[in-house]
Amino acid sequence: MSQIALPLTTAASAETILTGPSLAPVLTALAGAANWPFRAAVLAGPPRSGKSLIARWFAQSGAGDMLDDADSLPEDALFHRWNRAQAEGRPLLIVSGRAPGAWKVALPDLASRLGAALMIEIAAPDDDLLRALVESHAARRGLALGEGVLAYILPRLERSHAAAEALVETIDRLSLERKAAVTISLARDALAERVHGVPEAERQPRLL
Repeated sequence: MSQIALPLTTAASAETILTGPSLAPVLTALAGAANWPFRAAVLAGPPRSGKSLIARWFAQSGAGDMLDDADSLPEDALFHRWNRAQAEGRPLLIVSGRAPGAWKVALPDLASRLGAALMIEIAAPDDDLLRALVESHAARRGLALGEGVLAYILPRLERSHAAAEALVETIDRLSLERKAAVTISLARDALAERVHGVPEAERQPRLL
């Protein structure tokens, strides 16, 4: 597993982008910004997948400009931003929180331009990246996850960036509530709570 340092000069510590095979096509596409159709691309992906972080890295690398949360902007503002990028001749990375096909654009001229842009989509994390995400979120919270705990939760964890973050948050909360180290038993309860939406202790079988 490798990392890309994000040189945020105003941050107290540098942020990093965890990479893996599932993210390689995205990074390859970003590296070829000069060859994008109309020098524009739309970056989409599931929640908490690092779209904004990757876009900031792209912009700070000098490869082009980025426009975050573009699907929430007024369409005329986005249309003018597109035209400005074309006039300046700089690649523009447009970040969307909606999956391809789910972003319905009413302005015909904008819709045709976005349709001509390169679509870059962040896929679900591969095995190595999923593990790295769990370990990274745990490290930020000061959680010690042993190899046995990792071996238990990773095959049972939903393969998504958001799920990895949410599970670690739940493990951390249960560990604090119980004033206990993270064990397989605690991790099992955290997984059950994420799946069923209620703590394990509150899920009792019904007598019919």
